[in-house]
Amino acid sequence: MTINDSVSHLAPSNKRKRWLIVGGGMMGLKLARDLAVLDQDVTVAEAAPEFGGLTSAWKLGDITWDRFYHATLLSDSQLRELLTELDLEKEIRWVETKTGFYSQGELISMSNTIEFLRFPLLNLIDKLRLGGTIFLMSKLRNWRRLEKVTVESWLRRWSGKRVFEKIWLPLLNAKLGEAYKITSAAFIWAHTARLYKARRSGMKTERFGYVPGGYARILDQLQKRLVQLGVTLRADSPITKIERGANGGFDIQIRDEAKAHYDQIIYTVPGQTIADSCGHLLTEDENSRLRGIRYLGVVCASLLLRKPISPYYVTNIVDTWVPLTAVIEMSTIVDPETQLGGNHLVYLPKYMPEGHEGLDESDADYKEKCLSTLEKMYPSFSRNNVVAIQVARAKRVAALQTLGFSQSLSPVITSVPGLYVIHSAQILKGSLNVNETISLAEEKLHGEVWPVFQSLA
Repeated sequence: MTINDSVSHLAPSNKRKRWLIVGGGMMGLKLARDLAVLDQDVTVAEAAPEFGGLTSAWKLGDITWDRFYHATLLSDSQLRELLTELDLEKEIRWVETKTGFYSQGELISMSNTIEFLRFPLLNLIDKLRLGGTIFLMSKLRNWRRLEKVTVESWLRRWSGKRVFEKIWLPLLNAKLGEAYKITSAAFIWAHTARLYKARRSGMKTERFGYVPGGYARILDQLQKRLVQLGVTLRADSPITKIERGANGGFDIQIRDEAKAHYDQIIYTVPGQTIADSCGHLLTEDENSRLRGIRYLGVVCASLLLRKPISPYYVTNIVDTWVPLTAVIEMSTIVDPETQLGGNHLVYLPKYMPEGHEGLDESDADYKEKCLSTLEKMYPSFSRNNVVAIQVARAKRVAALQTLGFSQSLSPVITSVPGLYVIHSAQILKGSLNVNETISLAEEKLHGEVWPVFQSLA
């Protein structure tokens, strides 16, 4: 089903209402687009100075690119449909990528079937069990059963002790830290299923794509489209007060401005932020569910380099001394000459559970950690080749999929008429990425919010 198809079967309301979308990331902007097409009066309020959330861009040296790393897959149908509407899909540049592993001080390629069979960390039986586990995950559809077991117990069962301890455990530690112990098997299923889709068949080559200009260009085109549809876009506009209106709806204050009235509100921000903003209107159970969501945060350095450091888009790290989740060499996808001023772009992320002290590490300390780590990992790396380095951070990026996670979430339709919550923690059948985000927005708006709204309008 295309974006236009998903809206065409929904009749516009017989009464135009004022909607406020709280949060101007890709989810909020997609919701605004769909509501505007349904002839609603829509305002998007974003607390940050710019729209885009995790997809926002910044200036790095003399180039503008994404603050965090993003790539498009051939299977990202919802994202590609949105890009088609923005007249950008035809410009996507598709590139075959390679995957590396860093183990025992060496870089090892594992980008095709032959390299997988030669992978030195595992014997033949181990490789068969690892390949079988990945294949099994690609075929599983009943993800709710995976919510009932920990990721460790499930992987030990199917991959065996040696594969778990040599491959899975270091990767889980790098991504989740000690939180892997409370994470369900649904987590690894969601992540592996997406990466498996990037392969054209089985363990063959990957194809990733990007729009020239990155998400800065995508967001610019999307905002222009929303303005054409009549959407009001308000950046640097945090909600400071929300109250029920005397005759229904909501009275909203942004900063110290006069209150404005809205009939319907959709929150798209993290659970705790929703509870902080409108928890006084919700039930105790709803507040408990929103505040009970545990998130992963990230600190991520962007490095603009004169020379590349490897041929791999992603280097997975299984050496425990490396204080990074992975090395992402974006310029293996993005053309250095036309997009990066002849330079090479590398992302160095470290994911940690919300509240971890590492999320508050100073930019200077994290930069030094990254540079010294690269010097140890890559003998050819030199600080003299660093054109620019900056650190981005987000303390609530992705929800931790703990045991029984889906049953612990608050519903989209709250106890307050006209107040809805649609946020990334509700992504249950995939990993956090732009395609899943806008797919969730479309699914929840058209499948839950709009039918309820129509019944009350």
